[in-house]
Amino acid sequence: MTRWLDDEEQEAWRAFYGTVTLLIDRLDRELQHDAGMPHAYYEILVVLSEAPQRSLRMSELALLTRSSRSRLSHAVTKLEAHGWVKRRDCDDDKRGQFADLTDQGFAALVAAAPGHVETVRRHLFDALAPEQIEQLQQISQAIAETLKT
Repeated sequence: MTRWLDDEEQEAWRAFYGTVTLLIDRLDRELQHDAGMPHAYYEILVVLSEAPQRSLRMSELALLTRSSRSRLSHAVTKLEAHGWVKRRDCDDDKRGQFADLTDQGFAALVAAAPGHVETVRRHLFDALAPEQIEQLQQISQAIAETLKT
């Protein structure tokens, strides 16, 4: 039997979904305008910048960026064209490849980061009281836990 949302749940769902959609759209538009890259590319650069030697297997990068392998491959091809990422074959697995963040890619990330952080601060954190930030973290973690299974 379907457990329909009651009125309060429906309002909360629509508010949450609408807000997340608007925020991601704003992040994407501002990164495109300010840094010439979509949010998805920025996320790839961030994940690679935090990896040991700024390098990850493509399969692991796909998992960490919540992307399909084909979508990630397409994005990495575009990032390679900018000189921001370089692919290399895996020595012990002929089918595997690594994505390496280049110095040029790291510089592009460093240049884009201040504007991105300001957008996140302005449209998310500046709208919240300190206790709401803690609640947002707790709520987000609780939701994420249900999605891990």
